[in-house]
Amino acid sequence: MSTAAVLKKEEQIVVFRLDAESYGIDIFRVNEIIRMRDITPVPQTEAHIRGLVNLRGKTIPVVDVRVRFGLAITEATEKTRIIVVESTDGLVGIIVDEVAEVITLEPEDIEDTPSLVSSVGTDFVTGVAKRSGRLITMLELDRALAG
Repeated sequence: MSTAAVLKKEEQIVVFRLDAESYGIDIFRVNEIIRMRDITPVPQTEAHIRGLVNLRGKTIPVVDVRVRFGLAITEATEKTRIIVVESTDGLVGIIVDEVAEVITLEPEDIEDTPSLVSSVGTDFVTGVAKRSGRLITMLELDRALAG
């Protein structure tokens, strides 16, 4: 099901960046945004699972979305953040290069993913939003986090 079909009213979207690309997730899925911190590795987990962080007494798994999306791994910068999101498996942290902004999208701002780029590798992309001359790839969070 496409985002365009689901989005019936305006929604607020958290926009984050990986490399030069912008991605969006529903703000209601975001629990909080924190600075990068030490992550405890967990042996024998999938490559995109970076490890665990302690957040006010809760242990939260952290996913490196760069690895999950097949991008080159880079060093954390001052702008690197962990977005703590609510998933079907509970709270999960996702590492992003930068949290850019929160925007409000109208249903007409989102188009279905073009069929040429729709593939097994992009099954977590639900649509593309156009905003101020740039494209924001809308993510189906649970599918993007699933191993």
